[in-house]
Amino acid sequence: MQPINTFQAKAVALPIENIDTDQIIPARYLKVTDKNGLGEALFTDWRGEPDFVLNQAYAQGAGVLIAGHNFGCGSSREHAPWALQGFGFQAVISTYFADIFKGNALKNGLLPIVVDAATLARLTEQCLANQTIDVSVDLENQQVHVAGETISFPIDAFSKHCLLHGVDQLGYIQAQEAAIQAYEANHPARVNTVGA
Repeated sequence: MQPINTFQAKAVALPIENIDTDQIIPARYLKVTDKNGLGEALFTDWRGEPDFVLNQAYAQGAGVLIAGHNFGCGSSREHAPWALQGFGFQAVISTYFADIFKGNALKNGLLPIVVDAATLARLTEQCLANQTIDVSVDLENQQVHVAGETISFPIDAFSKHCLLHGVDQLGYIQAQEAAIQAYEANHPARVNTVGA
């Protein structure tokens, strides 16, 4: 996983509420066990419509998706953040993310940015009016900079640490090996005397 600190990207808007994981990546694509090629299948059922936003030339190379409320609801599938990342998205902005999707996103290096409804409406309006807007994301300071505005967003400390250092939960534990060994050396195993 690549570390995230700050990045700049153009954003596109998909102002639809309750986008579920089956719309993000349909179940027929869940047979694969790696991320390769999933970006091409992102929103595949919607991309059959020529006017769908991700089919437009201006959307190519976008790194931030401005979505509607309750993004990533529905069934649990790690393939959903994989597909978003495969298309090139580094972050999704919404007022709410389904818990399982949010957890999967954070564990895979996709940043879910939660903003209030008024902020989302303003960003969506700006984006739709201009087709795209330029966004700067500063994870260290938990801020989004767009059109001269600074927007703060929450993230839990552990997820932030992992994203900043480019590690998943296992990588975090592996990085603690010296501390684990020191603890074990100072706390010898107890002998089980039950039944002796």
